[in-house]
Amino acid sequence: MTPLTRGLELLESAAGYGLAGAGLVTPQLLARPTPCRGWDLETLLFHVSDSLETLHEALVTGHIDLGCAQGHGGPEADAVSSLRLQAGRLLGACSAAGPDDRRVAIGERELTRSKVALAGAIEVTIHGWDIWAACGASRPIPPLLAAVLLPMAPLLITPGARPGLFADPIQLPGTACPGDQLVALLGREPRWTAGPSTA
Repeated sequence: MTPLTRGLELLESAAGYGLAGAGLVTPQLLARPTPCRGWDLETLLFHVSDSLETLHEALVTGHIDLGCAQGHGGPEADAVSSLRLQAGRLLGACSAAGPDDRRVAIGERELTRSKVALAGAIEVTIHGWDIWAACGASRPIPPLLAAVLLPMAPLLITPGARPGLFADPIQLPGTACPGDQLVALLGREPRWTAGPSTA
């Protein structure tokens, strides 16, 4: 099993993957559907931006304020710019975090910073894949990142924690690559397509 102390490294890789996908987004694509049921691409981008902001808060302050709703700056906000801003802040926090493994307070619970980073890496990676897919680009999850996250995901995403976060797993042949297996484990069809753009 990969040590949880690699969480920050994995989170950096995940953020880079998602950020690269966001570079494909144009205004014409924002209304496209995504693998996240009921979400268009703009909604997904703002969600990822909020997640990155929360992870930055966890790394920098050592706590996550569950009572503070994340926001993206109102109706005039730019989804791609917001994601880029939050990704840059998070990558800076990862670089400055150092090797120590302090605790992060989440409500009444505490987790190690590495475990929070690992959970964040899983979410940001799969949503990064969602962004690439919604843009019509087939860029698999980086093989090394997928291979490390795949055995860790079931430890953090238990059946009881799955509802409202991820759809049920999709069964794939055992020969599927780690990236496809991770996508399927998190309720996505690896060959999902948004279909032809109507924009």
